[in-house]
Amino acid sequence: MKLIGISALGAALVLAVAPVATAQGGGRAGGQGGGRGGARMMESLFKGIDLTAAEKTQIDSIQKAYRAKMPQRTPGQAPDPSARAAMRENMQKETADLRSVLTADQQKIFDKNAEEMRSRMGGRSGS
Repeated sequence: MKLIGISALGAALVLAVAPVATAQGGGRAGGQGGGRGGARMMESLFKGIDLTAAEKTQIDSIQKAYRAKMPQRTPGQAPDPSARAAMRENMQKETADLRSVLTADQQKIFDKNAEEMRSRMGGRSGS
């Protein structure tokens, strides 16, 4: 199922905490959360997708809402199993919500970008 495959990318998105402005080339490098690496993930995921102002606003709202739900992480420490499960569930929901903002044509590009990211990540299973 595509949603499960894309949900792996949701993990990267949520952990990256990169603003949508970065996905459109307007963000600053080295922000909070995943820093520049997270911004690159967002850029890759939304590559070739021209978001309208309304879509940007919706995506930003979705990211903020899910960011608020995420358990706090200590850099360099893996989350405990219950926190990891909560993160995974939130990431799957967030990815689906982000994708739902897009038009059918944009979703095709999003899915293609997600598949390319998974290929580049190889067999990695996250943090």
